[in-house]
Amino acid sequence: MSTPSATTSSSASVPGTEHAPVSPGGAPGRLGSLGPVGLVLAGGISVQFGGALAVTLMPRAGALGVVTLRLLAAAVILLVVCRPRLRGHSRADWGTVAVFGIAMGAMNGLFYESVARIPLGAAVTLEVLGPLALSVLASRRAVNAVWAGLALCGVFLLSGGGFGSLDPVGVAFALGAGAMWAAYIVFSARTGRRFPQADGLALAMAVAALLFLPLGIAESGTRLLDPATVALGSAVAVLSSVLPYTLELLALRRLPASTFAVLMSLEPAIAATAGFLILDQSLSATQSAAIALVIGASIGAVRTQVGRGKATLPLDAP
Repeated sequence: MSTPSATTSSSASVPGTEHAPVSPGGAPGRLGSLGPVGLVLAGGISVQFGGALAVTLMPRAGALGVVTLRLLAAAVILLVVCRPRLRGHSRADWGTVAVFGIAMGAMNGLFYESVARIPLGAAVTLEVLGPLALSVLASRRAVNAVWAGLALCGVFLLSGGGFGSLDPVGVAFALGAGAMWAAYIVFSARTGRRFPQADGLALAMAVAALLFLPLGIAESGTRLLDPATVALGSAVAVLSSVLPYTLELLALRRLPASTFAVLMSLEPAIAATAGFLILDQSLSATQSAAIALVIGASIGAVRTQVGRGKATLPLDAP
């Protein structure tokens, strides 16, 4: 996951926009030579391979320990780069950024607990149902019932008719992460309207890191201080947060938001590929078809939103 300046958009997001960034600074000019679509795909690959790396780190630090390391590293980087202003904000501003941080931390924690139990591709597929449901509910068009039905067919196939092939606890964590992703999108937009630049994101990331620190310490203890573990956790933060935010920020300067959202809808497939290449997690033909159905539902919902002129994206961080 997923996962930029806090946010500036409508509260009704399109699915698959977990990582839409507002990165604090520019990026090397040569990155732009990849082209906007290449930048988005590179960002998605970075996010999902970062997630796969996180899974390999879990035996060292546990799921909550990995989340803690990722959030702490990302918070330090964002706070140093953004240097957010702490004065001049109302109580409502701080309340919004606090809820944003809670949603961000919960989304990451639930997702990492999920991938500790079920394949990465399946977890991302289930998680994307959260923003997909938000998109369908926000548009209130009859055609979205088709996309919802298509997604449910995908979930049914993925479950094998009852999630017999997947750990039900892992499934529950993935669905919970999806719900938090939807909440994250809403409060990401609200934070973006209250804080300039990436200030809100940096502060929310700090809130999430502080909330998870006791949980990470309780689960992993001194293992969090191991230099190799810290280095790997920092690599996860860079791959899953800093690098994709920068790439996607560059892409969004030249790419329509609707096209960006469609590309983000491909993340379950990228996640399945990362799981296969790094974690040796193979998917059956039925599970692959299920992922394809959910991707199709996400793309359909995006195009429906675009047709109504509501293709604005929340700029958020995973």
